[in-house]
Amino acid sequence: MSDFDLIVIGGGSGGLAAAQRAAEYGARVAVVESHRLGGTCVNVGCVPKKVMWYAADLADALGDASGYGFDVSADRHDWKQLKDRRDAYILRLNGIYETNLARRGVTLVRARARFIDRRTVAVGDARLSAPHIILATGGHPVVPSIPGAQLGITSDGFFELTERPGRVAVVGSGYIAVELAGVFAALGSAVDLVLRTGAALRQFDAMLGESMLKILGEAGVTIQTQAIPEALRGGPHDLRLAVRDGRQLGPYDCVLWAIGRASAVADLGLTNAGVECDAEGFIATDKYQLTSTAGIYAIGDVTGRAQLTPVAIAAGRRLSDRLFGGKADRHLDYHNIPTVVFGHPPLGTVGLTEREARECYGDDNVTVFKSGFLPMYHQLTSRKPRCDMKLVTVGPERRVVGVHVIGPGADEMMQGFAVAVRMGATKADFDDTVAIHPTSAEELVTMR
Repeated sequence: MSDFDLIVIGGGSGGLAAAQRAAEYGARVAVVESHRLGGTCVNVGCVPKKVMWYAADLADALGDASGYGFDVSADRHDWKQLKDRRDAYILRLNGIYETNLARRGVTLVRARARFIDRRTVAVGDARLSAPHIILATGGHPVVPSIPGAQLGITSDGFFELTERPGRVAVVGSGYIAVELAGVFAALGSAVDLVLRTGAALRQFDAMLGESMLKILGEAGVTIQTQAIPEALRGGPHDLRLAVRDGRQLGPYDCVLWAIGRASAVADLGLTNAGVECDAEGFIATDKYQLTSTAGIYAIGDVTGRAQLTPVAIAAGRRLSDRLFGGKADRHLDYHNIPTVVFGHPPLGTVGLTEREARECYGDDNVTVFKSGFLPMYHQLTSRKPRCDMKLVTVGPERRVVGVHVIGPGADEMMQGFAVAVRMGATKADFDDTVAIHPTSAEELVTMR
């Protein structure tokens, strides 16, 4: 049996961050991972998704170029070449992660882990023990329990596609559905976005979802509302989606399920360690990332809280600061976490939605500022997607508790405004900041 100070189960962003920070403090650390290092984000999530977003953004720019006097076209796109170059980039990242672990003296164990008891895990034929164990196994896409569901793919399968499907149904209303629908459409696929209700991005401010659906529709995406899937039938290039109200959608070359993600906890033997999950199957933790068992912690998507790579990294580093760095109260504050949806255009958000603010502070204490306009870039293009912005403020001092933007540049501008919200900036602080002109971001500091 090998003894360590810390065992990290899962070599994704959060697990690697926790392991490396602990090793920097001198802890003896083992990371157990049976797949490629980097987890969802690096292999089948944010990183390859952003590559595809860049490609789609270039396709949009080529279409816009004639408005600026260029005679160019994008008659052909080589999806396979893009996939090969993207995959090679990911493999380089996998190697960099392994090198970083070795440089810090972290032991990498290539196996699946299963708890024997609260301090011991089995990895293949070996056993590892440690007083501290972190669960960072992430999540996986959900597939609906309907006949023929296996004929579709998930976001994982999206990154395995070797050619662009001509006709696609993306089923789902969350950020993954919106992002992949936008990529498919920009690169030339005919896309149906299939929603169970009439809304998308329901966890975000309502303005963002409404604007995104409008812009997707203007870009040629067909929005299928009130469409609850009941069965998927057919074969290659002839998939048909039956929905509850009797409609038969299709035919499609590809149907992509983007209906949610579940925690990856199967076969971990959690009951052997007394680790409890919540009603949705995610590992329950307190503010210190501690599970129901002392000495066992969970970070990242496996907890179901703010399933974002930077959140997992921040939680992992803070946990190791507390366990091995002498910072007794170090923990992640899950409030005011900024995020971006890489749609076309992107949207950025931080803080409370308008509805959340009204529920928390009461209607009389909430003041909302809105702005909608056509960005300067699109004054000369045939595409005319508008930019929408909202500031949510509370109290007589009008403290800014929510910033919500959809439009070009929203992804980059949100980081700085997130700092302002976290520091408690007021509308007067925004107003007193000199605008940068001409930009879309200036609207946030000139809004009346």
